[in-house]
Amino acid sequence: MLKFIAKRTGYGFLVLLGVVVIVFFLFNVLPGDPARMILGQRADVSSIEAINKDIGRDKPLSIQFFMYLNDVSPISIHNVKETESFIYLNKEKYTRYFKLFSVSAKKVIVFKQPYLRRSYQTKREVSEIILEAMPGTAILALSSIIFASIIGIAMGIISAVKKHTFFDNSSIVLAVLGMSVPSFFAGIIIAWIFGYLLSDYTGLNMTGSLYNISPFEGEVLELKNLILPTITLGIRPLAIIVQLTRSSLLDVLTHDYIRTARAKGLSSFRIITKHALKNALNPVVTAISGWFASLLAGAVFVEFIFGWKGIGKVTVDSLEKYDFPVVMGAVLIVAAIFVIINIIVDVIYGILDPRVRIQ
Repeated sequence: MLKFIAKRTGYGFLVLLGVVVIVFFLFNVLPGDPARMILGQRADVSSIEAINKDIGRDKPLSIQFFMYLNDVSPISIHNVKETESFIYLNKEKYTRYFKLFSVSAKKVIVFKQPYLRRSYQTKREVSEIILEAMPGTAILALSSIIFASIIGIAMGIISAVKKHTFFDNSSIVLAVLGMSVPSFFAGIIIAWIFGYLLSDYTGLNMTGSLYNISPFEGEVLELKNLILPTITLGIRPLAIIVQLTRSSLLDVLTHDYIRTARAKGLSSFRIITKHALKNALNPVVTAISGWFASLLAGAVFVEFIFGWKGIGKVTVDSLEKYDFPVVMGAVLIVAAIFVIINIIVDVIYGILDPRVRIQ
């Protein structure tokens, strides 16, 4: 089992390393001068050179990449003696760290909180900006997967029990439609119909976050603003869950132990709930776990359309302002969450089904 966990963790590490490489080189070939973004268009040449030196832009690209990799890695090497070294252990940057061991008189290996650098626009640490936005995205993703799971499993069970009926055929059509429509397009349509045309009847808004700022009451909880983005983000996983539940349950219902249960005179409801669902939902649970990680990454456009305050909206807003450290940090955080959740799902599935560990 330890070998299986180590193997999955190693794959996850390689994926994250690939993301770091792509993110760094992609955003370093884009136009724009970070020093001018920090200082403004009226900055003098000496100030621009000082900023470029501070963020390492005056060094070769290979050195810049090593600096970035050293910053974002939780285990890194640093120089503790020479302040001019590009890997100097600057206590203003690395506020939380623990020295593991020394590799020379000047260099040490450090375990630290990854440093995602600072925003060009606000000068705040990127990690602080992302941590403020994370709860909004997590709540939206969690509500979407709960909505998709409850409705999807219920529809899948009814479709399997009432095979080839009008409900079953309609569910299949809706599932195919839900898988085909992109989230950003569905979001625009849903916001326009229910948040604009029918707003007098639904009481819903086209845009809005979990908390709105009132001049008299301060932060006001607005749970109704969660409804439309939840439905939009949950449409695709709902469609997958309906199809997967239906096909899995139909397969289980053909097994011998189900026929034996019917021969004993058990009711259809008891057969479904006590015997069939227990085995039919195994692939569904695995799919739900994987989709939850995907929703965290897929919430970008949905948050932007509905004005929902989360990582997605922060990322799009920062991209419009060429605030690349925030965008790079958000991409890395989402990728890390995606990889970690998938490793956890693989390990749990390996515990439940030993055959997976052999593959």
